[in-house]
Amino acid sequence: MNMTLSETELAEFDSFIEELVDEDKFSGSVLVAQHGEVLYKKAFGMANKGFEIPNTTETKFNLGSVNKMFTAVSIMKLAEDGLLNVHDVIGKYLPNLPEQLANNVTIHHLLTHTSGTGLYWNDKFKAKFTELKTVDDYIPLFVEDPLLFEPGTNWAYSNSGYILLGSIIEAVSGTDYFTFANETVYKPANMHNTDCYDLEYDVPNLAIGYTRLGTEEGGPWRNNIFLHVVKGGPAGGGYSTVEDLLRFDIALRTNRMLSPEWTTLATTDKFLSYGNKEMQMKYGYGFMDVSIHGERVIGHNGGFPGVSALLNMYMTSGYTLVILSNYDLD
Repeated sequence: MNMTLSETELAEFDSFIEELVDEDKFSGSVLVAQHGEVLYKKAFGMANKGFEIPNTTETKFNLGSVNKMFTAVSIMKLAEDGLLNVHDVIGKYLPNLPEQLANNVTIHHLLTHTSGTGLYWNDKFKAKFTELKTVDDYIPLFVEDPLLFEPGTNWAYSNSGYILLGSIIEAVSGTDYFTFANETVYKPANMHNTDCYDLEYDVPNLAIGYTRLGTEEGGPWRNNIFLHVVKGGPAGGGYSTVEDLLRFDIALRTNRMLSPEWTTLATTDKFLSYGNKEMQMKYGYGFMDVSIHGERVIGHNGGFPGVSALLNMYMTSGYTLVILSNYDLD
């Protein structure tokens, strides 16, 4: 991004989004801010097609993996308070795990996706996904699976790793993951419209996700409710608004959740995952660390059928870009 966006550039950005809406490729809410001041905030499409309820800038959207940042901040808060060390093996906190995990994988490995634990979208998940209500409900899905590689030697995106981080948070804090994230992240950041969804309870003003998964190109949008687990958790499944994610950015930059030292430790790259000359992506502790045209950008994205989310924090120019959508990634 340029150091300052002109009105013309913002108008061009708006026209680009409107074109996507006209082609039925985008539905959601978008926010652009600089140094915490909102420059652009607009909603598009429908939160509920059946009842013709439009999206607004106050609509809540599912986040996918964006809330991995909240899990990472929660872990770092425990580390800052001296309650854990990120270089400890996880068996110190979860002693009942199999030896391959307990004695070889560290919290650092989990945070950076270098543990080799992989994903849990296996046959066990497909058979049990409607019963997954607590963090520990997920662990039997993958705990006996062989590691993809020796911890620390490679990078592979891992939802399973973030489930284990959630379990460590519960073991160390003595409270459930959801309560701890609320006290450690949402409250200090004044994020009053953010949490993990629970399908058994209504969430006011939450957009329904729409997907074309399993349909031909250009086919009808389908409600994604039957693809969701019952409750979100530390690996994904949160919800928020564009304003709340701006508040998270502000709280992170002003060290309201972590001290400057621990904020830097969380957000600084640890392991190169992929990149090219124009864009290099490294991963810190729950934060992507990207260089785009020479400017450092941190944040995270999230995707799931009927869910697309992005929070980009531009560290030199002070911009914040938030895109939340109840459509598939395209």
